[in-house]
Amino acid sequence: MSGADPRVRAVLKLAPVIPVFTPENVEDAVEVARALFNGGLPVIEVTLRTPMAMEAIQAMVEAVPDAVVGAGTVLTAAQMEKVKQVGGRFAVSPGATPRLYAAARDTDLPFLPGVATSSELMLGLEQGLDTFKFFPAVQAGGAAMLSAWNGPFGDVRFCPTGGISAQTARDFLHLPNVLCVGGSWLTTRALLQARDWAGIEQLARDSAALVG
Repeated sequence: MSGADPRVRAVLKLAPVIPVFTPENVEDAVEVARALFNGGLPVIEVTLRTPMAMEAIQAMVEAVPDAVVGAGTVLTAAQMEKVKQVGGRFAVSPGATPRLYAAARDTDLPFLPGVATSSELMLGLEQGLDTFKFFPAVQAGGAAMLSAWNGPFGDVRFCPTGGISAQTARDFLHLPNVLCVGGSWLTTRALLQARDWAGIEQLARDSAALVG
């Protein structure tokens, strides 16, 4: 695969917010997928931080086929391959290595690698990518950092994730080089424990309206 993968930007342009969701069980994961999708957020990042995450991705893909379900916290080539096998549509990582870049090419999976420094960003550009996750966004310099990067890296686009809330999302979304933000405020532990699917759907609706 040569040149930047246009599929990554196509996914990131579908909604202003990508919910970052850590599943605790498969049944609830399906309900979360339905609530987020019905609320207007079709792209969902499922973190691989729990043992049943891959199973959850597969169940979400089958239950809500029109949703664009991908995996976050992808750290290894083996995980990249497994994400593709279970039907994940994209992979997100907190950082990136040459091995992980190669795995994304080998599996032909749209890949959003995390960057926090100019050097990491330049390494990604050398690998042929032009779209990145800025992580951890708030801790790594926030909107001011992305604004500064728009000078030397004017063609690059970002999905900042990490420490962003419903209240601060707009600070990032108005930047010319930001396509969307990632956020875990839509699927908090409290909402999940209460199984408040209606509440999650309403938060999704609010988030979908953050731009426009």
